[in-house]
Amino acid sequence: MIVVEAARRSGSLITARLAGEQGREVFAVPNSPLDARCHGSNNLLRDGAVLTENADDVLNVLRPLMEQREMDSRTPPPPRQLETSPVDPDDDLRRRIVDLMGPVPMTVDELIEVANAPVSAVHLVLLELELAGRLTQEPGGKISLI
Repeated sequence: MIVVEAARRSGSLITARLAGEQGREVFAVPNSPLDARCHGSNNLLRDGAVLTENADDVLNVLRPLMEQREMDSRTPPPPRQLETSPVDPDDDLRRRIVDLMGPVPMTVDELIEVANAPVSAVHLVLLELELAGRLTQEPGGKISLI
């Protein structure tokens, strides 16, 4: 995000703060300290935004990120092993999966990873919980216990 002008209390600063909290780069163009419309963007610079005077300033920050993303896309993730037979979870596995869940939403993939359980077993337990009315589906494909 590039902020060119922003007063001390502006929507641009809220957006810049949220972008920073999400790990996104925040750029700010310096302006006159006498202009009230620029106090917010100048404060962003003081707080660590990238000083931006021309396009090269932006490219110098983004180029390494784009190169890393390009390298990551070239390396395919290792193939997931498909299970050939369904796994019937025992009571200990059911209890472990339920104990790992709670009111805080998580993705099914996260649950499978932390439970270190077969995919089919986790899905079977989730189906049982949903049929029992104990599971809720959240936005973004996340699940949580009711």
